[in-house]
Amino acid sequence: MICPFCSNEDTKVLDSRVSESTVRRRRECIKCVRRFTTYEKAHLAGLIVIKKDGRRQPFSREKLLNGLTRSCEKTSVSEEQLQKATDEIESMLRKRGSSEVSSKDIGKLVLTRLKKLDKIAYIRFKSVYHEFDDVDEFKKEINVLAKE
Repeated sequence: MICPFCSNEDTKVLDSRVSESTVRRRRECIKCVRRFTTYEKAHLAGLIVIKKDGRRQPFSREKLLNGLTRSCEKTSVSEEQLQKATDEIESMLRKRGSSEVSSKDIGKLVLTRLKKLDKIAYIRFKSVYHEFDDVDEFKKEINVLAKE
């Protein structure tokens, strides 16, 4: 690992912590003795998303996170919770063992996760995902949530 401060190639690892999808390493440069942190993530084979109209496109973690973020605007859901939800959804998709996943399946996973995080974000996402046409559909969904 090259030191970001002095470009020396000789560094040592002081501490490593493994999470579900990344490895965090605290490092120290042998030459300048400055410390820095690196994050390692395995590069996995790409997932292909099959859209509603049949088109195929590469899975985008950023697109998933953006969708979650838009649904959670002006709620108490933190950036950390959004990152964790994105990690969990991506992990579930990869554990399926298939290189292709439908956008419908991704939407279902997002809905399940949002329902646990924030009911307003859940309704927002569901209204777009299921293409609600009128206020009655919102009312019906709110009534279902209220009963749960």
